[in-house]
Amino acid sequence: MTTNLTINTLTCEYKVNPIGLDIRKPRISWKIQSDRRGTMQTAYRIQVTENDQEFTNVLWDTGEIHSDQSIHVEYKGPALTPQTRYYYRVKVWDNFGTESEWSEMAWWETGIFYDAEWKAKWITPHPNEVDPLSEPAFLLRKEFKLTSPIRSARIYGTGVGLYELFINGDRVGTDLFSPGWTSYHKRLQYQTYDITEQLCEGNNAMGIVLADGWYKGNMSWENKRHIYGDRRAAYFQIHVKYEDGTEEIISTDATWKASTGPILFSEIYQGEIYDARLEKEGWNKPGFNDKDWHGTTVQDMPITHLVAQENWTTQVTEIIKPINTFVTPSGDTVLDMGQNMVGRIRFQVEAPKGTTIILKHAELLDNEGNIYFGNLRKAHQEVKYIAKGEGVETFAPHFTFQGFRYVKVEGYPQQEKGLISENFVGEVIHSAMEATGKFECSDPLVNQLQQNIVWGQRGNFLDVPTDCPQRDERLGWTGDAQVFIQTALFNYHGGPFFTKWLRDLKAEQYPDGGVPFVIPTVVEGANAAAWSDAATIIPWEIYKTYGDKRLLSEQYESMKAWVEYMRRQGPDEYLWAVTFNFGDWLALDAPSGSYSGSTPKDFIATAFYAYSTRLLRNAAEVLQKEEDVEEYNSLLEKIIEQFNHEFVSPSGRLVSPTQTAHVLALIFDLVEGKVKERTAVQLNELILQNNYHLTTGFVGTPYLCLALSKCGYHETAVKLLMQEGYPSWLYSVKKGATTIWEHWDGIKEDGSFWSDEMNSFNHYAYGAIGNWMYRVVAGLDLNDTAPAYKQIQIEPKFAGISLTHAKATYDSMYGKIGSSWRLTNEDIEIEVEIPANTTATITLPSTRLENVRESGALLDATAGIYKSYEKEGNVILKVGSGFYSFKYGNEVGFKVTFTEESRLVDVLEYKATKHILDQYAPGITNPPGIFAMKMKTLRELADFPEANLSINTVNVLIEELNKIEWDLAPVQ
Repeated sequence: MTTNLTINTLTCEYKVNPIGLDIRKPRISWKIQSDRRGTMQTAYRIQVTENDQEFTNVLWDTGEIHSDQSIHVEYKGPALTPQTRYYYRVKVWDNFGTESEWSEMAWWETGIFYDAEWKAKWITPHPNEVDPLSEPAFLLRKEFKLTSPIRSARIYGTGVGLYELFINGDRVGTDLFSPGWTSYHKRLQYQTYDITEQLCEGNNAMGIVLADGWYKGNMSWENKRHIYGDRRAAYFQIHVKYEDGTEEIISTDATWKASTGPILFSEIYQGEIYDARLEKEGWNKPGFNDKDWHGTTVQDMPITHLVAQENWTTQVTEIIKPINTFVTPSGDTVLDMGQNMVGRIRFQVEAPKGTTIILKHAELLDNEGNIYFGNLRKAHQEVKYIAKGEGVETFAPHFTFQGFRYVKVEGYPQQEKGLISENFVGEVIHSAMEATGKFECSDPLVNQLQQNIVWGQRGNFLDVPTDCPQRDERLGWTGDAQVFIQTALFNYHGGPFFTKWLRDLKAEQYPDGGVPFVIPTVVEGANAAAWSDAATIIPWEIYKTYGDKRLLSEQYESMKAWVEYMRRQGPDEYLWAVTFNFGDWLALDAPSGSYSGSTPKDFIATAFYAYSTRLLRNAAEVLQKEEDVEEYNSLLEKIIEQFNHEFVSPSGRLVSPTQTAHVLALIFDLVEGKVKERTAVQLNELILQNNYHLTTGFVGTPYLCLALSKCGYHETAVKLLMQEGYPSWLYSVKKGATTIWEHWDGIKEDGSFWSDEMNSFNHYAYGAIGNWMYRVVAGLDLNDTAPAYKQIQIEPKFAGISLTHAKATYDSMYGKIGSSWRLTNEDIEIEVEIPANTTATITLPSTRLENVRESGALLDATAGIYKSYEKEGNVILKVGSGFYSFKYGNEVGFKVTFTEESRLVDVLEYKATKHILDQYAPGITNPPGIFAMKMKTLRELADFPEANLSINTVNVLIEELNKIEWDLAPVQ
């Protein structure tokens, strides 16, 4: 049997054909396609050339390397030259003896490596001619002449705050909000663009627009300005290579001209004012008359902290159209985009000169149907456009973004007759991450929840992982980022995004190891459990997901410094009894007047101290730091010992009776044996006693369902997910949410709002439930000992009748992984897709080997299955790559089974069972008796006088309940 073996998706440092890399030893990855099950790479060969697409003069040839490594293969050829394109290709051999053809050619291009290569000067308008603190955006221009035919041209550079570039009147690239937001004093990204096609022999012109942005604009609720500096400046140079082999550099210097233009005001929070009457036609083209423009001056600023672009750039990633236009009860004309989005509105208009159009952006309508701006706090989110009166004009703001679903429109011509919705579109803006994961199931509300999770990530991953995109905050809160990290890395490729952000975290970390609350740091405060632990949790999750050992090594000292910071706090080095902590932020068991839940803060702090120490120990093992492995393993054991001494009673009960306390103890493996069993039982009881509702906040919620499923209470976890009443994930969906809310009751049941002071409707933290949906419900997971999904775990879990189908797919570093299951009354169908060069362990629940068929065949006759056995009522398979379709009988059937140990609250869940209960125990569901009985088992009801049920009647009741023929969805 021959194998069709091919290679696709070649990447260098996670990216396809990246330009401007400053990495001296870039890493190459590829994906393998094979039509044969069980395909593993046994060898590879890489060839790299310098500017040679024909591969006639190979710079580096690995030869045939016997290895299954296909990700992060480090370049080990001759030293790379700056500003040079390198082409590469790959071929592989597999375990069936097949040799692939060479892959399609790919490339990377180096940027500037050394400070001496920079010839540019930082320039800004001369302060004697243009007020450096004035609000209008600056325009900078320079004309130059190119004397020969052009072979290639690149522009390298950056700006502070934000910039847009033009060559000969055309925009350079499609990036927005460049150069991005970093810890500017320590790290400033520069960008590289190929402008070969935009230049010409003869006269050319370059234009730059500069605005405040994050660098010097107003930031945070404290309304700080000039955090990093009080001068905008540009720093660029064009490298031209002529056909005759000569080169020329054109750079920013004091010969450039400066002016202001139509952008009168532009701020991240407040919006933008654009007066089209002030446009300077042709200002960025050659031949423009700039005699009235002002001079520029050289700004004294460092270049030693310049780094090449790391993150995905920020782009318009989708365009959506309004679903409605209407007039509110208060008389406002409003656009409804149908989705709480982040980005901007682009519109076209034909209007008389001087017509002023104002767009005011908001997330919601209030319960009277009027547009609601209260939760924006000091952020205005207002765009003002003044028409020039010359035919049809099109506009979108340049240096601001809004978080909104609804847009109040003022001043649009003839809007009193109704807005023409076709004249408006929403441009969705975020870091242009590659989408990698998908999830769907049989419940439409859960599917909407998944969409809300994804949209929440899109809205808040605009260069940094912000908490919210609308109010006067939009900051890189460490806690939000770390609780959501696993969900984030499933939905989108987060390698470049978090590489950049973690480097900023490391740069901002204090000498004592403390970690600020927000990264980049623009507000005071540091060293909070679950927040600052982003320093350890996120590097580890990146390593697990992508196998990025280099980044783990780079961040290791930062991880270690944070653990050592905690170790030094307080009189006991094995407990972290902090003086300040956010606690279980926004938990529903918080005392009156507090945002922090009832779980003791030292309990939370010590739990995360242990978790971070465990991850540091794990990182030391990966990096082969043997002394540290021993040191931090010992520290971990002592922390856990002290945790049990401090927070577990002698009889084995946690001292904190909160859901979050029990969740953390279980998920971080802080208790074991009988104490663990009791903690799991008690967690389940806490959920049941709250009528299958949660009370957890930011700290407990991400792990809640994971802990329940891990400890044998998966059915309880599913019931938590499926709850539609407050508080629950689906409560907001039922209220019309299209993103995740900051509060469980951002909109209360009566339609009123939570307090204006902190009520974001696009706040992704509670979307961390997605991680459990993908890993547990769909069953798509990895083996922690083999990062990047080299060894895949497929173990779907079923519970009850709420879900009859679930499917997850994930585009890993090795290729597409899929796990899908479907239940009927008769059968269970499970489909699995495993990419080449990986293996998987598949768990088929509730069956026996002889009952399972794969594509209609017995398992022992199935190619790709290496091992099969039964364990604890399940079938376990060890398989190689390929697509597998399993089918076996549903021995349980599609039904809810009741026993004497079933709770009354479970009988009350469905109309059909409640109806039968009322027949056998009339009035049992009426208050006040129901409040005392609902947590009782059916057997216990026989001992409860108010139930008026004998044990015989209870047994008859159970028989009747188990006779119900269920539909493929619960009868609610």
